[in-house]
Amino acid sequence: MNTAPHSYSVTRKRLMAAAASIAVAGAIGVGALTSGTSPVLADAVRVEAPQVPGFADVVERVSPAVVSVKVKAKIQPAADDGFDQGSDGMDNLPDNPQLRRFFKEFRGFGDQNDGGHRRFGNRDHHNDQPRPVAQGSGFFISEDGYLVTNNHVVSEGSAFTVVTNDGKELDAKLIGTDPRTDLAVLKVEGGGKFTYVDFADDSKVRVGDWVVAVGNPFGLGGTVTAGIVSARGRDIGAGPYDDFIQIDASVNRGNSGGPTFNLNGQVVGINTAIFSPSGGSVGIAFDIPASTAKQVVEDLMKNGAVQRGWLGVEIQPVTSDIAESLGLKSNNGALVSSAQDAGPGKKAGITAGDVITQVDGKDVASPKELARLIGAYSPGKSVDVTVWRDGKSETLKVDLGKLPSSDKQASNDQQQPAAPAKPDTLADLGLTVTKSENGKGLVVTDVDPDSDAADRGIQPGDVITAVNSTEVNGTDDVTKAMTDAVKSGRKAVLMQITRDDTNRFVALPVAKG
Repeated sequence: MNTAPHSYSVTRKRLMAAAASIAVAGAIGVGALTSGTSPVLADAVRVEAPQVPGFADVVERVSPAVVSVKVKAKIQPAADDGFDQGSDGMDNLPDNPQLRRFFKEFRGFGDQNDGGHRRFGNRDHHNDQPRPVAQGSGFFISEDGYLVTNNHVVSEGSAFTVVTNDGKELDAKLIGTDPRTDLAVLKVEGGGKFTYVDFADDSKVRVGDWVVAVGNPFGLGGTVTAGIVSARGRDIGAGPYDDFIQIDASVNRGNSGGPTFNLNGQVVGINTAIFSPSGGSVGIAFDIPASTAKQVVEDLMKNGAVQRGWLGVEIQPVTSDIAESLGLKSNNGALVSSAQDAGPGKKAGITAGDVITQVDGKDVASPKELARLIGAYSPGKSVDVTVWRDGKSETLKVDLGKLPSSDKQASNDQQQPAAPAKPDTLADLGLTVTKSENGKGLVVTDVDPDSDAADRGIQPGDVITAVNSTEVNGTDDVTKAMTDAVKSGRKAVLMQITRDDTNRFVALPVAKG
């Protein structure tokens, strides 16, 4: 039987199938070669999530209004040790090392520089031309070239240059400064119309709100940082009107005088100080509130200076113990420790021991609040001052004076008396006292270290001049005042103490029964 045709047919079919397989594989191979050598990959990861709004729109609009401020002055000759013989800017501060240290940290004296070098190290002082001494930031507040910066940026300057966002350098003149709030106003000479910004209503600023700071840190030019409002009403000991807004946006040396914006492009504060143990930003910066700056800037533009009302009294906080001793329901207000002889307060009848609770119907929460309220009035303004005296409120009409250029301490005619030989004791208070030589008050000669008097800072040499607003000339007067306080249901007596010609009040608890 001949099977060759059948075998041939099977073989032929197998060959044709193999050829077809090769052709398909060849086609795939050709396709791979023609499409490149890289393998086909999956799509890149992309997450469809809500996008967080950025600050670009705000920055784009406000940046043209923000400038760098360059300050030049004639350098004083350097001493042999390389330090300036002139002022370091702290001559008016009290002789308190801790205060001076913190002032340096807060004000960040590094805003002063000379081409990147500290000014006090420069010995090349033979050139009489003005030289760079400071560099900070500022911002336009009017179309015709008025701009705001810090007083500590311009305080040593004699020539000022403003560098705009697009790099133009323009000369400016100093219109006025206010060291008490660390504000200054400059005006660009010529230059046409400028993009400017407006102040916000900072009473609406809340802790946690977003803010954007724009300035000139380390001389780098326009730099933007963002953060939130960290706190309100900060008192850093820089001046009598401390009411700073604390922010955590990065603020460094050179940012001084620069604006902090809300998301509407309005200025909520002006960078004035940082707390920085390291010298750079640690996320704690302080702004002058817009409400304070707006009022001061308007006065500077109009008069070149700020004229503030003056009450002429020395004040201290009302502690819980003091409030208890005076029968006050809260520790709000400002306790008058002394009224200056030539001051308008004393002329109107305000005396030591009064607690000022209101000014023209506005509540006084603290001594700082009183200073801000009085400082907001013009000299000569007549205001109603409500005081707490002898267990009741009383309102006095006061014609405010003009705040002196330098703070004056109330004079006190009493001199530190020497202690007589035979002291008396106030055992319940832990005090040993003796009559003063002029017969007014009791001189403390010894203080029990375990007593409340010692805890509250009473020291030998202090003079007790009054207890609960009643003058004391002997221990019997003190004892009677304590007895009266117990009968009235009070837990403490208020002692008026004189030390180094300065009055203050101390509340001491009294034992019952």
